[in-house]
Amino acid sequence: MSAPKALFVSSNRIGDCVISSGVIREIARQLPGVQITVACGRPPAPFFRSAPNVERVIILDKKKAAGHWIDLWKQVRGTQWDMVVDIRGSALAYLIPAKRRIVYNRRWETGLRKVEMVSRLMGSPSPLDPEIFLDDQARAEAASIIDPQLAGGAGPGPIIALAPIAHQPGKSWPADRWGQLVEKLKAEPRFDGWRFMPVGGPGDRPPATPALEAAGPRAIDCVGKGDILCSAAAIDRATLFVGNDSGLMHVSAALGRPTLGLFGPTEWWLYGPWGPRTRTAASNETRGQFAPIEDLSVDHVFEAVLSLYDAYVAEGAVKA
Repeated sequence: MSAPKALFVSSNRIGDCVISSGVIREIARQLPGVQITVACGRPPAPFFRSAPNVERVIILDKKKAAGHWIDLWKQVRGTQWDMVVDIRGSALAYLIPAKRRIVYNRRWETGLRKVEMVSRLMGSPSPLDPEIFLDDQARAEAASIIDPQLAGGAGPGPIIALAPIAHQPGKSWPADRWGQLVEKLKAEPRFDGWRFMPVGGPGDRPPATPALEAAGPRAIDCVGKGDILCSAAAIDRATLFVGNDSGLMHVSAALGRPTLGLFGPTEWWLYGPWGPRTRTAASNETRGQFAPIEDLSVDHVFEAVLSLYDAYVAEGAVKA
């Protein structure tokens, strides 16, 4: 008897792929021995290369006139699917042979966190916690970036990862404030000997530059040095994480790192990092009210970092 087959149509955004990553294990729970094909955007595709039960990853590069959906249909129409899960809410699931279809619809957006919405969609009795499927390749790539810099002068101290980027307007805390934050943290006794590691993609160097310059010899440069799974493995080496509302913020939370997400005019109570060791700092801390992220002061973020440290690091083992 052949193994059951499932198609999981995930997002083209890193953050949404992380938020819905618990679907992978839930599919396997519902269909033991399943072989999963994942369709997603190119940036988050590395997340799935070592995910359990995933046998194939199809990359969806957007094309004009929905050409990417036609390409995907051509690749999957010849399979009799036992389950199709589409969190993008496309029509594809209804155009291919499938015994069961689970398709996201905006009517699910009733004020629940996205993790909770996806979990209900899958019929799970409990939240499907996001998960990052790190592999030896990603860990080795991260080590090849971090370890030479540690040996070259950054030293062996604990690492605070910083993600000064966000690819949507209004979500990026001004770059110069990241430099000011690093300066304040360097002068704080709690962070004596700590290293500062900006993380991001190839286009993220400008907003990361002030933090790197402020860190000086205590900097670890992890900007534009690998794919998203390499960045995740680098974040997994950190003791704390501070970042804008971005995919990397969700990566850190899914890895279980103490995570602080910075928010401006977006719903931090819905889109904040998911997990027990997470916090947010918002330009307006009143639920239902908003302010530009530029209103978020360095002092506010600094105090939030200290609170995160006191809660999850001060009395625990430091992860080097």
